[in-house]
Amino acid sequence: MSDAEVMAGIMRDRILSLLKDNKRIDGRGFEDYRDIEIKTGLVEKAEGSAWVRLGDTRVLVGIKIDVGEPFPDLPDRGVMTTNVELVPLASPTFEPGPPDERAIELARVVDRGIRESGAVDLEKLVIIPGKLVYVIFIDVHVLDHDGNLIDATGLAAMAALLTTQIPKIEYNEETGELVRLEERFPLPVTHVPLPVTFAKIGSNIVVDPNLDEENVMDSRITITTDETGHISAAQKGEGGSFKLEEVMYAVDIAIKKSAELRELLMKSIGGAE
Repeated sequence: MSDAEVMAGIMRDRILSLLKDNKRIDGRGFEDYRDIEIKTGLVEKAEGSAWVRLGDTRVLVGIKIDVGEPFPDLPDRGVMTTNVELVPLASPTFEPGPPDERAIELARVVDRGIRESGAVDLEKLVIIPGKLVYVIFIDVHVLDHDGNLIDATGLAAMAALLTTQIPKIEYNEETGELVRLEERFPLPVTHVPLPVTFAKIGSNIVVDPNLDEENVMDSRITITTDETGHISAAQKGEGGSFKLEEVMYAVDIAIKKSAELRELLMKSIGGAE
């Protein structure tokens, strides 16, 4: 057994011992989030941007708007794509190179939560039906990893989208040229879905696992809900399993915590639901 495995075993025993006494390693309650800080408008060259600190996890999201062709099967809708970069300086486990499984999963879970909720009205991002639409790039940069990247990224992505200003583009039918105007308009955001992530450690389920808890968890589940309580995404990660009653518990708590996160988000960007 390696030193790392020994240390992991010791940490797991300590965390399980604390959980039996209804305590967590950082003193939080089972349903408590770490401190959250949200800042927007930090990247001048982006149409929208947001930085989120969740405990010691830090994520930066930039929104870039371009013009391109719609998907052939969705000619009357704009395009949205999410990319994640795990900056090597953020964690000793992150390496330079193409996205690994963690980056791909993070991008997919966050993207699905936003897309399936209809958070952005893509039908309003059409310039020429079937030919030209606005393309939204959600670029995620993980700056510091101390657990629960999904929730931090989901918060940052929605904060960035809510503050995005799109440059107005007109199409000249005579010349076939696109003219980029100085005028801008807000991205048509209609819903605010936010993910809430749970870790199962032994028989205990905790909200917003930090890195120590993630390193010893048996399983993970993320539930994304919007302001109506609609579930737009659910993702189970790691091994292990959740009983039906545990999933139902997670759904109930996710709706409650999502509402709290949404209130914090809207206050941070100076908006209202």
